[in-house]
Amino acid sequence: MTSSLVGAVRPALDGASIAGLVPALLGVRDAAWLPEPAREAEAVVLLVLDGLGWNALGDHADEMPELAAMAGGPITTVLPATTASALTSITTGLAPAQHGILGYRMLVGQEVLNVLRWSVQGGGRAPDPFDVQRHTAFLGRAVPVVTKVEFRGSGFTQAHLRGGRFVGWHTTAALVEHCLVEIEAGERLVYAYYPGVDSVAHEFGLHARVFRRELAAADALVAALLDALPARAALLVTADHGQVHLERESWIAVPELAAMTTAMAGDGRFRYLYARKGAARELLAAAREQVGPQAWVWSRAEVLDEGLLGTGATGSVPGRIGDVVLAARDAVAFVDPALPNEVQLHSGHGSLTPDEMLVPLVAAHGRAPN
Repeated sequence: MTSSLVGAVRPALDGASIAGLVPALLGVRDAAWLPEPAREAEAVVLLVLDGLGWNALGDHADEMPELAAMAGGPITTVLPATTASALTSITTGLAPAQHGILGYRMLVGQEVLNVLRWSVQGGGRAPDPFDVQRHTAFLGRAVPVVTKVEFRGSGFTQAHLRGGRFVGWHTTAALVEHCLVEIEAGERLVYAYYPGVDSVAHEFGLHARVFRRELAAADALVAALLDALPARAALLVTADHGQVHLERESWIAVPELAAMTTAMAGDGRFRYLYARKGAARELLAAAREQVGPQAWVWSRAEVLDEGLLGTGATGSVPGRIGDVVLAARDAVAFVDPALPNEVQLHSGHGSLTPDEMLVPLVAAHGRAPN
C-alpha cells in the first residue's frame, strides 16, 4: 500500500503534528520542534484557525503579514484532515485511531453520527459523548478554552473538550480579552479557537474575494492578540486542516457504489463506504475500478495496517471506518446521497494532499509590556 501513496502527505504522528502540540506544551513530550518563541515563553496562547492550510498562508502572505512574519513552519494534521478528528487530536494529544473520532460523520453502532452537530440520521437519540470518546482533554489539566459561546454544552464540545474550562466569546474582541485575562491570572496555557476561515471557504470557495477578506480578518485577530499579550507570553498559531477548492462539477456521484452499501459517511474527500453484508470485496474492487484514477481507495484493513489514522484502535473504533475508504487525490469530492446539501460546499478537506495535510505552526512573543 505504501507505494500507492505517491503525492500524499502522511501524518507525522510521532513527530511534528498537531497531535503532539498539547503534550509538548505541557512538558510531557519533547518540545524542540516547537517554534522558539513558544519554547521560551512563560505562558502560551494556542490559537487554532480552523481551515487555514500552510499552502494557503504562503499563497496569501500579502493578506496575512502578521502570520507570515512569525517564526515557524509547516507541520502535519491528522487523517482524516477534518475538524472533528483534528480538533480532538489537538486537545487530547492522541491520534484518531486512539480517540475514536474518525471523521465529520461516522458509523457508531447502527447509526451514522454527525459529530459536529452530534445528531443521528432520522432524528433518533445520539449516543452519549463519553461513550464515543472517553479521553480527557489537555491531559487532565483544566486549561481555559476560549471558543464561541454557542458551542457550550454541545455533544462535540463534551467529546473533545471534556475537562477544559469553557470561556465563551461572542466577538473576536472578547476572544482577545478572554485570552489576556487568563494569562494575567497566571494561566500557563490557554486554548483559543476561531472558525471563520473554514466557514467562509466552505460557503464561497478559495477563489472568492471574500475569502481573501476573511484571511485578512484572521490576520488582524492575530495582530490584536499579539498587541494585547505581554512579552513574557507567546502566541502559537496552528490549524486543524487546509482546504481544496471545489466547484459544483467537482462533486462526483457514485450511485453504483452507493447501491452496494448500507450507509456512507466521512467527508466528501474522505468518504467511508459501509458495505452490504458479504459485499466488502466486491465493493472494494468496484470502487478501485470506478474512482481509482481520482482517489486512493483502501479497505478498512489496509487503513488500519498502514497506521494512517494512528495505531491502537480498539473496541468499536475500527468499525467506525468504512469497509472501503475513498481518499480524493484530485480536486474532487464524492457525493453521499444521504447528505444532498453537502454538494453546495465550495471547499473540502479530509484527504492526504499537501493543501489539506500541511498546516502552520508559527509563534511570536506578545508585544505589550510585561
